[in-house]
Amino acid sequence: MNAQRILGVALDSDQDVVLVRQRARQISALLGFSQQDQVRIGTAVSEVARGASRPGMGGRAVFQLREQDGRQHLEILVSAAGRAGITAGEPDAESLRELAIVTAHRLMDACEVDPGAAGATTVTVRKALPRHEHVTVARMAEIGARLADSPVSNPLHELQLQNQELLATLAELRERQDDLLSLTRELEDTNRGIVALYAEIEDKAERLRRADEMKSRFLSNTSHELRTPLSSIRALSQLLLQRLDGELTEEQERQVRFIDTAANELSDLVNDLLDLAKIEAGRVSVQTDPVVVDNLFRALKGMMRPLVDESRVELVFEPSGIEQPFLSDEGKISQILRNFISNALKFTEQGSVLVFAAHDPEADTIAFAVADTGIGIEHDDLQLIFEEFGQVEHPLQRRAKGTGLGLPLCRKLADLLGGRVDVSSTPGVGSTFTLTLPRTPPVKRDAAAPDGTAP
Repeated sequence: MNAQRILGVALDSDQDVVLVRQRARQISALLGFSQQDQVRIGTAVSEVARGASRPGMGGRAVFQLREQDGRQHLEILVSAAGRAGITAGEPDAESLRELAIVTAHRLMDACEVDPGAAGATTVTVRKALPRHEHVTVARMAEIGARLADSPVSNPLHELQLQNQELLATLAELRERQDDLLSLTRELEDTNRGIVALYAEIEDKAERLRRADEMKSRFLSNTSHELRTPLSSIRALSQLLLQRLDGELTEEQERQVRFIDTAANELSDLVNDLLDLAKIEAGRVSVQTDPVVVDNLFRALKGMMRPLVDESRVELVFEPSGIEQPFLSDEGKISQILRNFISNALKFTEQGSVLVFAAHDPEADTIAFAVADTGIGIEHDDLQLIFEEFGQVEHPLQRRAKGTGLGLPLCRKLADLLGGRVDVSSTPGVGSTFTLTLPRTPPVKRDAAAPDGTAP
Protein backbone atom coordinates (compact mmCIF):
# COMPACT_ATOMS: atom_id res chain seq x y z
CA MET A 1 0.00 0.00 0.00
CA ASN A 2 1.07 3.65 -0.40
CA ALA A 3 2.63 5.45 2.53
CA GLN A 4 0.20 7.32 4.80
CA ARG A 5 1.66 10.63 5.89
CA ILE A 6 1.48 11.38 9.61
CA LEU A 7 3.46 14.59 10.14
CA GLY A 8 6.18 16.77 8.62
CA VAL A 9 8.72 18.91 10.49
CA ALA A 10 11.06 21.53 8.99
CA LEU A 11 14.73 21.37 10.00
CA ASP A 12 16.18 24.87 10.04
CA SER A 13 17.80 25.05 13.48
CA ASP A 14 18.95 23.06 16.49
CA GLN A 15 15.59 23.70 18.14
CA ASP A 16 13.97 21.84 15.22
CA VAL A 17 16.13 18.82 16.09
CA VAL A 18 14.66 18.91 19.59
CA LEU A 19 11.19 19.18 18.07
CA VAL A 20 11.81 16.18 15.76
CA ARG A 21 12.91 14.11 18.73
CA GLN A 22 9.79 15.05 20.68
CA ARG A 23 7.52 14.26 17.74
CA ALA A 24 9.28 10.94 17.15
CA ARG A 25 8.63 9.98 20.78
CA GLN A 26 5.00 11.09 20.63
CA ILE A 27 4.25 9.30 17.35
CA SER A 28 5.96 6.06 18.40
CA ALA A 29 4.01 6.12 21.69
CA LEU A 30 0.72 6.60 19.84
CA LEU A 31 1.60 3.70 17.50
CA GLY A 32 2.07 1.33 20.45
CA PHE A 33 5.85 1.04 20.59
CA SER A 34 7.42 0.08 23.91
CA GLN A 35 9.28 2.61 26.07
CA GLN A 36 12.66 1.26 24.90
CA ASP A 37 11.65 1.44 21.25
CA GLN A 38 10.40 5.00 21.74
CA VAL A 39 13.85 5.98 23.01
CA ARG A 40 15.54 4.15 20.12
CA ILE A 41 13.37 5.82 17.49
CA GLY A 42 13.75 9.28 19.04
CA THR A 43 17.55 8.90 19.31
CA ALA A 44 17.98 7.60 15.74
CA VAL A 45 15.79 10.30 14.19
CA SER A 46 17.40 13.15 16.15
CA GLU A 47 20.92 11.96 15.25
CA VAL A 48 20.10 11.86 11.54
CA ALA A 49 18.17 15.12 11.72
CA ARG A 50 21.10 16.91 13.35
CA GLY A 51 23.06 16.64 10.10
CA ALA A 52 20.17 17.99 8.06
CA SER A 53 19.44 20.96 10.36
CA ARG A 54 21.15 23.90 8.64
CA PRO A 55 19.61 27.35 8.15
CA GLY A 56 18.40 27.86 4.60
CA MET A 57 19.22 24.30 3.46
CA GLY A 58 15.59 23.17 3.26
CA GLY A 59 15.93 20.22 5.64
CA ARG A 60 12.78 18.33 6.48
CA ALA A 61 11.63 15.24 8.43
CA VAL A 62 8.51 13.40 7.31
CA PHE A 63 6.80 10.76 9.47
CA GLN A 64 4.64 8.24 7.62
CA LEU A 65 3.16 4.75 7.92
CA ARG A 66 4.04 2.20 5.25
CA GLU A 67 3.08 -1.46 4.85
CA GLN A 68 5.95 -3.68 3.79
CA ASP A 69 6.20 -7.48 3.67
CA GLY A 70 2.72 -7.80 5.14
CA ARG A 71 3.52 -5.65 8.18
CA GLN A 72 3.13 -1.95 9.01
CA HIS A 73 6.26 0.14 9.58
CA LEU A 74 6.89 3.60 10.96
CA GLU A 75 9.02 5.32 8.32
CA ILE A 76 10.84 8.63 8.78
CA LEU A 77 12.41 10.43 5.82
CA VAL A 78 15.03 13.04 6.74
CA SER A 79 16.14 15.11 3.74
CA ALA A 80 18.50 18.02 3.22
CA ALA A 81 20.08 19.79 0.24
CA GLY A 82 23.78 20.40 -0.32
CA ARG A 83 25.23 17.17 1.14
CA ALA A 84 23.10 17.39 4.24
CA GLY A 85 24.19 20.97 4.97
CA ILE A 86 27.94 20.33 5.09
CA THR A 87 30.01 23.48 4.63
CA ALA A 88 33.68 23.98 3.99
CA GLY A 89 34.13 25.41 7.45
CA GLU A 90 32.95 22.19 9.12
CA PRO A 91 35.59 19.56 8.43
CA ASP A 92 34.03 17.04 10.87
CA ALA A 93 30.48 17.30 9.56
CA GLU A 94 30.89 14.36 7.15
CA SER A 95 32.19 12.05 9.86
CA LEU A 96 29.36 13.13 12.19
CA ARG A 97 26.81 12.34 9.49
CA GLU A 98 28.36 8.90 8.95
CA LEU A 99 28.27 8.29 12.69
CA ALA A 100 24.58 9.23 12.72
CA ILE A 101 23.91 6.73 9.91
CA VAL A 102 25.72 3.99 11.85
CA THR A 103 23.65 4.82 14.95
CA ALA A 104 20.42 4.64 12.95
CA HIS A 105 21.44 1.25 11.51
CA ARG A 106 21.88 -0.12 15.02
CA LEU A 107 18.68 1.30 16.52
CA MET A 108 16.23 0.83 13.64
CA ASP A 109 15.19 -2.12 11.50
CA ALA A 110 16.39 -0.41 8.32
CA CYS A 111 18.35 2.68 7.31
CA GLU A 112 18.69 3.71 3.66
CA VAL A 113 20.70 6.62 2.24
CA ASP A 114 19.75 8.17 -1.12
CA PRO A 115 22.30 10.77 -2.32
CA GLY A 116 19.74 12.17 -4.74
CA ALA A 117 20.46 14.86 -7.37
CA ALA A 118 22.50 18.06 -6.99
CA GLY A 119 24.03 16.87 -3.74
CA ALA A 120 20.68 16.44 -1.95
CA THR A 121 20.55 13.60 0.57
CA THR A 122 17.59 11.63 1.93
CA VAL A 123 17.96 9.24 4.83
CA THR A 124 15.08 6.83 5.41
CA VAL A 125 14.82 4.94 8.69
CA ARG A 126 12.20 2.30 9.37
CA LYS A 127 10.86 0.40 12.39
CA ALA A 128 8.22 -2.36 12.29
CA LEU A 129 5.18 -1.86 14.50
CA PRO A 130 4.60 -4.40 17.27
CA ARG A 131 2.85 -7.48 15.90
CA HIS A 132 -0.28 -6.90 17.93
CA GLU A 133 -0.66 -3.33 16.56
CA HIS A 134 -2.51 -2.50 13.37
CA VAL A 135 -3.30 1.12 12.47
CA THR A 136 -6.53 1.70 10.57
CA VAL A 137 -7.56 4.82 8.67
CA ALA A 138 -9.73 5.90 11.57
CA ARG A 139 -6.88 5.50 14.00
CA MET A 140 -4.60 7.50 11.69
CA ALA A 141 -7.05 10.36 11.89
CA GLU A 142 -7.13 10.04 15.67
CA ILE A 143 -3.30 10.10 15.84
CA GLY A 144 -3.21 13.23 13.67
CA ALA A 145 -5.72 14.98 15.92
CA ARG A 146 -3.84 14.09 19.08
CA LEU A 147 -0.57 15.32 17.60
CA ALA A 148 -2.22 18.62 16.69
CA ASP A 149 -3.43 19.03 20.27
CA SER A 150 -0.12 17.94 21.84
CA PRO A 151 2.01 20.89 22.98
CA VAL A 152 5.68 21.03 22.09
CA SER A 153 7.93 21.05 25.13
CA ASN A 154 10.65 23.61 25.52
CA PRO A 155 14.28 22.48 24.99
CA LEU A 156 14.96 22.43 28.74
CA HIS A 157 12.15 19.95 29.33
CA GLU A 158 13.39 17.79 26.46
CA LEU A 159 16.88 17.87 27.94
CA GLN A 160 15.45 16.70 31.26
CA LEU A 161 13.68 13.87 29.47
CA GLN A 162 16.90 12.87 27.73
CA ASN A 163 18.71 12.92 31.06
CA GLN A 164 16.06 10.68 32.57
CA GLU A 165 16.32 8.32 29.62
CA LEU A 166 20.08 8.31 29.98
CA LEU A 167 19.85 7.54 33.69
CA ALA A 168 17.38 4.73 33.01
CA THR A 169 19.65 3.34 30.31
CA LEU A 170 22.67 3.51 32.62
CA ALA A 171 20.73 1.74 35.35
CA GLU A 172 19.72 -0.97 32.90
CA LEU A 173 23.32 -1.31 31.70
CA ARG A 174 24.54 -1.55 35.29
CA GLU A 175 21.98 -4.25 36.00
CA ARG A 176 23.04 -6.16 32.90
CA GLN A 177 26.67 -5.73 33.86
CA ASP A 178 25.91 -7.19 37.30
CA ASP A 179 24.10 -10.10 35.64
CA LEU A 180 27.05 -10.59 33.31
CA LEU A 181 29.52 -10.57 36.21
CA SER A 182 27.37 -13.07 38.08
CA LEU A 183 27.16 -15.28 35.00
CA THR A 184 30.92 -14.98 34.49
CA ARG A 185 31.58 -16.09 38.07
CA GLU A 186 29.15 -18.97 37.64
CA LEU A 187 30.89 -20.02 34.42
CA GLU A 188 34.27 -19.82 36.14
CA ASP A 189 32.99 -22.06 38.94
CA THR A 190 31.56 -24.46 36.35
CA ASN A 191 34.85 -24.50 34.44
CA ARG A 192 36.76 -25.27 37.62
CA GLY A 193 34.32 -28.08 38.33
CA ILE A 194 34.74 -29.46 34.80
CA VAL A 195 38.54 -29.31 35.06
CA ALA A 196 38.37 -31.13 38.40
CA LEU A 197 35.98 -33.69 36.89
CA TYR A 198 38.30 -34.30 33.94
CA ALA A 199 41.20 -34.78 36.33
CA GLU A 200 39.15 -37.26 38.34
CA ILE A 201 38.10 -39.13 35.18
CA GLU A 202 41.70 -39.33 34.00
CA ASP A 203 42.76 -40.61 37.41
CA LYS A 204 40.03 -43.26 37.40
CA ALA A 205 40.88 -44.23 33.81
CA GLU A 206 44.50 -44.74 34.84
CA ARG A 207 43.38 -46.83 37.83
CA LEU A 208 41.15 -48.93 35.57
CA ARG A 209 44.02 -49.43 33.13
CA ARG A 210 46.29 -50.60 35.93
CA ALA A 211 43.54 -52.83 37.35
CA ASP A 212 42.93 -54.37 33.93
CA GLU A 213 46.64 -54.97 33.51
CA MET A 214 46.82 -56.60 36.95
CA LYS A 215 43.76 -58.72 36.15
CA SER A 216 45.32 -59.97 32.92
CA ARG A 217 48.58 -60.75 34.72
CA PHE A 218 46.71 -62.53 37.52
CA LEU A 219 44.66 -64.63 35.08
CA SER A 220 47.72 -65.55 33.11
CA ASN A 221 49.76 -66.54 36.16
CA THR A 222 46.88 -68.38 37.82
CA SER A 223 46.05 -70.28 34.63
CA HIS A 224 49.65 -71.41 34.24
CA GLU A 225 49.79 -72.53 37.87
CA LEU A 226 46.57 -74.54 37.56
CA ARG A 227 47.41 -76.28 34.31
CA THR A 228 50.07 -78.61 35.72
CA PRO A 229 48.03 -80.11 38.60
CA LEU A 230 44.98 -80.38 36.34
CA SER A 231 46.97 -82.27 33.74
CA SER A 232 48.19 -84.64 36.46
CA ILE A 233 44.64 -85.21 37.74
CA ARG A 234 43.38 -85.96 34.23
CA ALA A 235 46.25 -88.32 33.52
CA LEU A 236 45.80 -90.21 36.81
CA SER A 237 42.05 -90.45 36.20
CA GLN A 238 42.64 -92.01 32.81
CA LEU A 239 45.14 -94.47 34.29
CA LEU A 240 42.58 -95.57 36.87
CA LEU A 241 39.77 -95.82 34.31
CA GLN A 242 41.98 -97.93 32.04
CA ARG A 243 42.57 -100.38 34.97
CA LEU A 244 46.33 -100.15 34.61
CA ASP A 245 46.67 -100.43 38.40
CA GLY A 246 43.98 -103.03 38.86
CA GLU A 247 40.21 -103.36 38.72
CA LEU A 248 37.81 -100.75 40.15
CA THR A 249 34.55 -101.34 41.84
CA GLU A 250 31.46 -99.83 40.24
CA GLU A 251 31.36 -97.09 42.87
CA GLN A 252 35.08 -96.38 42.48
CA GLU A 253 34.69 -96.06 38.71
CA ARG A 254 31.77 -93.68 39.16
CA GLN A 255 33.77 -91.48 41.56
CA VAL A 256 36.82 -91.45 39.27
CA ARG A 257 34.64 -90.46 36.33
CA PHE A 258 33.31 -87.56 38.44
CA ILE A 259 36.89 -86.50 39.12
CA ASP A 260 37.81 -86.81 35.43
CA THR A 261 34.75 -84.80 34.31
CA ALA A 262 35.39 -82.04 36.87
CA ALA A 263 39.06 -81.89 35.88
CA ASN A 264 38.15 -81.59 32.18
CA GLU A 265 35.65 -78.81 32.89
CA LEU A 266 38.14 -76.95 35.05
CA SER A 267 40.79 -77.43 32.38
CA ASP A 268 38.49 -75.87 29.79
CA LEU A 269 37.91 -72.93 32.11
CA VAL A 270 41.66 -72.48 32.65
CA ASN A 271 42.33 -72.63 28.91
CA ASP A 272 39.65 -70.01 28.18
CA LEU A 273 40.98 -67.76 30.95
CA LEU A 274 44.49 -68.10 29.61
CA ASP A 275 43.39 -67.28 26.06
CA LEU A 276 41.50 -64.19 27.26
CA ALA A 277 44.46 -63.07 29.34
CA LYS A 278 46.79 -63.48 26.36
CA ILE A 279 44.53 -61.41 24.10
CA GLU A 280 44.11 -58.63 26.67
CA ALA A 281 47.84 -58.62 27.37
CA GLY A 282 48.63 -58.41 23.66
CA ARG A 283 50.39 -61.76 23.48
CA VAL A 284 48.30 -63.32 20.72
CA SER A 285 49.37 -62.87 17.11
CA VAL A 286 47.63 -63.80 13.88
CA GLN A 287 49.30 -66.49 11.77
CA THR A 288 48.04 -65.83 8.25
CA ASP A 289 47.97 -68.72 5.79
CA PRO A 290 45.70 -69.80 2.90
CA VAL A 291 42.49 -71.33 4.23
CA VAL A 292 40.36 -73.75 2.15
CA VAL A 293 36.79 -73.77 3.51
CA ASP A 294 35.94 -77.38 2.64
CA ASN A 295 39.18 -78.64 4.21
CA LEU A 296 38.34 -76.65 7.35
CA PHE A 297 34.86 -78.22 7.44
CA ARG A 298 36.26 -81.75 7.07
CA ALA A 299 38.63 -81.22 9.99
CA LEU A 300 35.84 -79.79 12.15
CA LYS A 301 33.53 -82.69 11.30
CA GLY A 302 36.12 -85.18 12.55
CA MET A 303 36.78 -83.22 15.75
CA MET A 304 33.11 -82.70 16.64
CA ARG A 305 31.81 -86.19 15.80
CA PRO A 306 32.45 -87.61 19.32
CA LEU A 307 30.21 -84.90 20.79
CA VAL A 308 27.19 -85.75 18.59
CA ASP A 309 24.39 -87.91 19.93
CA GLU A 310 23.05 -89.03 16.56
CA SER A 311 19.87 -90.39 18.12
CA ARG A 312 18.87 -86.82 19.05
CA VAL A 313 20.76 -84.35 16.88
CA GLU A 314 22.18 -84.42 13.37
CA LEU A 315 25.34 -82.39 12.65
CA VAL A 316 25.37 -81.30 8.99
CA PHE A 317 28.21 -79.55 7.13
CA GLU A 318 26.93 -78.08 3.88
CA PRO A 319 29.34 -77.92 0.92
CA SER A 320 30.43 -74.31 0.68
CA GLY A 321 31.12 -74.09 -3.04
CA ILE A 322 33.97 -71.71 -2.17
CA GLU A 323 36.95 -73.15 -4.00
CA GLN A 324 39.30 -70.18 -3.84
CA PRO A 325 41.40 -70.11 -0.63
CA PHE A 326 41.43 -66.96 1.46
CA LEU A 327 44.06 -65.63 3.87
CA SER A 328 43.42 -65.88 7.61
CA ASP A 329 44.37 -67.81 10.75
CA GLU A 330 42.78 -71.26 10.34
CA GLY A 331 43.48 -72.26 13.96
CA LYS A 332 41.56 -69.30 15.38
CA ILE A 333 38.68 -69.76 12.90
CA SER A 334 38.48 -73.41 13.94
CA GLN A 335 38.47 -72.43 17.63
CA ILE A 336 35.57 -70.01 17.09
CA LEU A 337 33.51 -72.50 15.04
CA ARG A 338 34.18 -75.33 17.53
CA ASN A 339 32.72 -73.13 20.25
CA PHE A 340 29.65 -72.33 18.13
CA ILE A 341 29.08 -76.00 17.27
CA SER A 342 29.68 -77.18 20.83
CA ASN A 343 27.12 -74.70 22.19
CA ALA A 344 24.62 -75.65 19.47
CA LEU A 345 24.93 -79.34 20.33
CA LYS A 346 24.55 -78.62 24.07
CA PHE A 347 21.37 -76.61 23.70
CA THR A 348 19.64 -78.61 20.95
CA GLU A 349 17.68 -81.54 22.40
CA GLN A 350 16.13 -82.63 19.10
CA GLY A 351 16.73 -81.58 15.51
CA SER A 352 19.85 -80.54 13.68
CA VAL A 353 22.90 -78.31 13.73
CA LEU A 354 23.78 -76.91 10.31
CA VAL A 355 27.23 -75.50 9.49
CA PHE A 356 27.66 -73.55 6.25
CA ALA A 357 29.66 -70.74 4.64
CA ALA A 358 28.84 -68.05 2.09
CA HIS A 359 30.90 -65.55 0.10
CA ASP A 360 29.76 -61.92 -0.29
CA PRO A 361 31.48 -60.62 -3.46
CA GLU A 362 30.38 -57.04 -2.89
CA ALA A 363 31.90 -56.77 0.60
CA ASP A 364 34.56 -59.40 -0.23
CA THR A 365 33.86 -61.27 3.00
CA ILE A 366 33.19 -64.88 3.98
CA ALA A 367 30.53 -65.66 6.56
CA PHE A 368 30.66 -68.91 8.56
CA ALA A 369 27.32 -69.73 10.20
CA VAL A 370 26.18 -72.36 12.71
CA ALA A 371 22.38 -72.69 12.85
CA ASP A 372 20.58 -74.94 15.33
CA THR A 373 17.01 -75.90 16.21
CA GLY A 374 17.62 -75.57 19.93
CA ILE A 375 16.06 -73.64 22.78
CA GLY A 376 16.90 -70.19 21.38
CA ILE A 377 17.75 -67.03 23.27
CA GLU A 378 15.56 -64.14 24.38
CA HIS A 379 16.33 -60.81 22.67
CA ASP A 380 17.21 -59.14 25.99
CA ASP A 381 19.83 -61.85 26.68
CA LEU A 382 21.70 -61.58 23.36
CA GLN A 383 24.19 -59.11 24.84
CA LEU A 384 24.55 -61.02 28.11
CA ILE A 385 25.96 -64.12 26.42
CA PHE A 386 28.96 -62.09 25.16
CA GLU A 387 29.86 -60.89 28.64
CA GLU A 388 32.51 -62.80 30.56
CA PHE A 389 30.89 -65.49 32.77
CA GLY A 390 27.47 -64.40 31.48
CA GLN A 391 25.00 -67.29 31.19
CA VAL A 392 21.27 -67.41 30.53
CA GLU A 393 19.09 -69.03 33.15
CA HIS A 394 17.45 -72.16 31.70
CA PRO A 395 16.90 -75.73 32.94
CA LEU A 396 19.01 -77.03 30.07
CA GLN A 397 21.77 -74.57 30.97
CA ARG A 398 22.05 -76.15 34.42
CA ARG A 399 22.48 -79.61 32.84
CA ALA A 400 24.94 -78.42 30.17
CA LYS A 401 27.67 -76.89 32.30
CA GLY A 402 29.81 -74.17 30.73
CA THR A 403 32.39 -71.57 31.68
CA GLY A 404 30.61 -68.51 30.27
CA LEU A 405 33.88 -67.49 28.59
CA GLY A 406 33.57 -69.16 25.18
CA LEU A 407 31.52 -66.52 23.35
CA PRO A 408 33.43 -63.54 24.80
CA LEU A 409 36.62 -65.26 23.66
CA CYS A 410 35.11 -65.85 20.19
CA ARG A 411 34.26 -62.17 19.83
CA LYS A 412 37.78 -61.11 20.84
CA LEU A 413 39.33 -63.61 18.42
CA ALA A 414 37.06 -62.42 15.60
CA ASP A 415 38.10 -58.85 16.27
CA LEU A 416 41.73 -59.93 16.18
CA LEU A 417 41.09 -61.46 12.72
CA GLY A 418 39.49 -58.22 11.50
CA GLY A 419 35.98 -59.70 11.54
CA ARG A 420 32.92 -59.83 13.77
CA VAL A 421 30.51 -62.22 15.48
CA ASP A 422 26.73 -61.81 15.12
CA VAL A 423 23.80 -63.77 16.49
CA SER A 424 20.12 -64.04 15.67
CA SER A 425 17.76 -66.16 17.72
CA THR A 426 14.11 -66.98 18.32
CA PRO A 427 13.14 -68.64 21.61
CA GLY A 428 11.89 -72.17 21.03
CA VAL A 429 12.96 -72.13 17.35
CA GLY A 430 16.74 -71.90 17.39
CA SER A 431 19.79 -69.69 17.03
CA THR A 432 22.29 -68.79 14.31
CA PHE A 433 25.80 -67.63 15.19
CA THR A 434 27.77 -66.05 12.35
CA LEU A 435 31.49 -65.30 12.01
CA THR A 436 32.16 -62.79 9.21
CA LEU A 437 35.77 -62.41 8.03
CA PRO A 438 37.45 -60.41 5.25
CA ARG A 439 38.90 -62.48 2.42
CA THR A 440 41.95 -60.23 2.52
CA PRO A 441 43.37 -59.88 6.02
CA PRO A 442 43.66 -56.40 7.52
CA VAL A 443 47.03 -54.77 8.05
CA LYS A 444 48.92 -57.13 10.30
CA ARG A 445 48.43 -56.03 13.88
CA ASP A 446 49.48 -57.99 16.89
CA ALA A 447 47.54 -56.96 19.95
CA ALA A 448 49.43 -54.17 21.70
CA ALA A 449 51.09 -54.96 24.95
CA PRO A 450 49.96 -53.05 28.05
CA ASP A 451 52.94 -50.71 27.82
CA GLY A 452 52.11 -49.85 24.21
CA THR A 453 54.92 -51.94 22.70
CA ALA A 454 54.56 -54.93 20.42
CA PRO A 455 54.65 -58.31 22.13
